[in-house]
Amino acid sequence: MKSKLAYAVSAVALLLATPALAQDATPINDEELRADAQLLFEPIPTVQPAPEGNPITREKVELGKMLFFEPRLSSSHLFSCNTCHNLGIGGVDGLEVSVGHGWQTGPRNAPTVFNAFFNIAQFWDGRAADLAEQAKGPIQAAVEMNATPDRVLSVLNSLPQYQQRFALAFPGEADPVTFDNVAKAIEVFEATLITPGARFDQYLEGNNAVLNETEKQGLRLFMDSGCASCHNGVNVGGGEYYAFGVVEQPGADILPRDDKGRFAVTETATDEYVFRAPSLRNVALTAPYFHSGKVWDLTQAVGVMATAQLGAELEGTEVEAIVAFLHTLTGEQPDVTYPILPPNSSTTPRPELIVPAAN
Repeated sequence: MKSKLAYAVSAVALLLATPALAQDATPINDEELRADAQLLFEPIPTVQPAPEGNPITREKVELGKMLFFEPRLSSSHLFSCNTCHNLGIGGVDGLEVSVGHGWQTGPRNAPTVFNAFFNIAQFWDGRAADLAEQAKGPIQAAVEMNATPDRVLSVLNSLPQYQQRFALAFPGEADPVTFDNVAKAIEVFEATLITPGARFDQYLEGNNAVLNETEKQGLRLFMDSGCASCHNGVNVGGGEYYAFGVVEQPGADILPRDDKGRFAVTETATDEYVFRAPSLRNVALTAPYFHSGKVWDLTQAVGVMATAQLGAELEGTEVEAIVAFLHTLTGEQPDVTYPILPPNSSTTPRPELIVPAAN
């Protein structure tokens, strides 16, 4: 069994080596493989996690679900949280970069909302500390939902059903319909969007037969090659920030030079082209890949990461084994019933389709 330190040392050694990694043809010892994996990964918990300081209640979850699907939180009445984080297709929109107000496009690929609760922070650059803070960003972004807090509250206060729902979700508050409570309700709903029961989780819990030999070889390679140095923990990633191109930066077709990642948040030179390592949970469902959304094939994505992060050229069978393992990270998708939203009233603000003038 290897310690976490041993894995870190192995990863550093691999960064200094260029030969291809040899796939071990020795039959897998499940007890050893599982013990090593348990040092680095955890199954998604079956107990519902709760955001700190924002208790989960049925009323708040139901309100949050309505708001997640509510297009009138956007000034055009066209875009909702579900537009870019579609719960029917892996919690993403399946686009290179998302399309928002006035057919404008954002600069980055939309990460999945599934299991986002387990990330260290939200957005690729970690500029939002939690899901509540994250929820406020797209609503106000001119290229996304193009609304303001005042407009959002005008919409919600024009609909008596929402006033009632907020009062139930936030009892005892004199004025429960606030922008902060919009974000809190969405946060609580998004915290329920977890995907337990992946075959990998079942393996971690002791089911040897749930993975085939190729998938187990892929898990072994994933750990021993250094992939797990960044992609570990319950979310198989999402827990720390890393430079994209530790050994060799990808070309501008994959790593646009005008997006310097976390540098825009910290203004620290060492944070140029640093991004939060994405969760690899359900990665087989969430193409295209990387913050730029430039790679559509999971096999290609694995090859890019091996070269850029590890300085290694993987053999075809090694890539195939790692990709096979990554498919075992697909969990049970949330079964969410589309909510019935209240109809407009005579005082509901009308849609605005005008694209804001560029500064």
